[in-house]
Amino acid sequence: MAVRAAVLPAVGAPLEVTEIELPDPGPGQVRVRLAAAGVCHSDLSLSDGTMRVPVPAVLGHEGAGTVLAVGDGVTHVSPGDGVVLNWAPACGNCHACSLGEVWLCANALLGSGNVYARRASDGADLHPGLNVAAFAEETVVAAGCVLPAPDGVPLTDAALLGCAVLTGYGAVHHSARVREGETVAVFGAGGVGLAALQAARIAGASRIVAVDVSAAKEELARAAGATEYVVASENTAREIRALTGKQGVDVAVECVGRAVTIRTAWESTRRGGRTTVVGIGGKDQQVTFNALEIFHWGRTLSGCVYGNSDPARDVPVLADHVRAGRLDLSALVTDRISLDDIPVAFDNMRAGKGGRALVTF
Repeated sequence: MAVRAAVLPAVGAPLEVTEIELPDPGPGQVRVRLAAAGVCHSDLSLSDGTMRVPVPAVLGHEGAGTVLAVGDGVTHVSPGDGVVLNWAPACGNCHACSLGEVWLCANALLGSGNVYARRASDGADLHPGLNVAAFAEETVVAAGCVLPAPDGVPLTDAALLGCAVLTGYGAVHHSARVREGETVAVFGAGGVGLAALQAARIAGASRIVAVDVSAAKEELARAAGATEYVVASENTAREIRALTGKQGVDVAVECVGRAVTIRTAWESTRRGGRTTVVGIGGKDQQVTFNALEIFHWGRTLSGCVYGNSDPARDVPVLADHVRAGRLDLSALVTDRISLDDIPVAFDNMRAGKGGRALVTF
């Protein structure tokens, strides 16, 4: 059956919206009709080669939809069920999984190398970008790539749980482990950053500083929980220290992935402060420190993959926050777009505009 999808024909090439041929689900597979898919910066990183992906591929990894059919052996979902896509299913067998660190699973992305569909125009093999190929009307995924959608959360909102919210919430609660009364700075007010701001508010942070290059994002950031807003400049660290009694914040969460932003986030924390890096930068982004300042400041700098989250454990927790009104998923979305508009959304991300674009089907 042919469906429309956004195909990346080659690294660095523009996306092409075209028809693809999807097979019926085989053993251990699930076919899903998408309700919505978020346009994440990681998709841009895949398209420009910052992160590797076999091509041609259908990108998109943050989505939710309805099960159309299941293959043999699939028992946890049935046709008609709502599901959230999980782009990084843990194998349960590798060293990281044995330690309970499922977000670092060594085998989570093996499915990206598979051929899952063919381009209708020429029969070319297509790979599922980050396993789930959500930039399409329908997709076929491994059973481990679907989680039952939480009750009481519309599927168009639940799509955001699959990446932006798990990552932003997890960065605050699992990686930085923000405690009530602490001060927090979040660098980057895109989808993940806005989720991190809400997570800091939920954690009970006493002061939450949002930092972004765009002054136009202040309203979005304050709605998400920011108590202060700083337009990024060479004086950002100094401005944040001035807002915190010249001490610096307890925690900085970097959601940009640029060397200068990582360094500034680190400098914005107090002596003994903690910086969590969520943003994905290229190999050319070199961050430097001297040995004396590492000793003197006693700060911690940590990487954070997928919010250090376990989707099966954390999606129900996030859903509780949504139902209780503590977490507003709609506040993360700045644009609701069609499949054909994804290239424009990529351009906006490159320019640092807006929060999260959401493709609705």
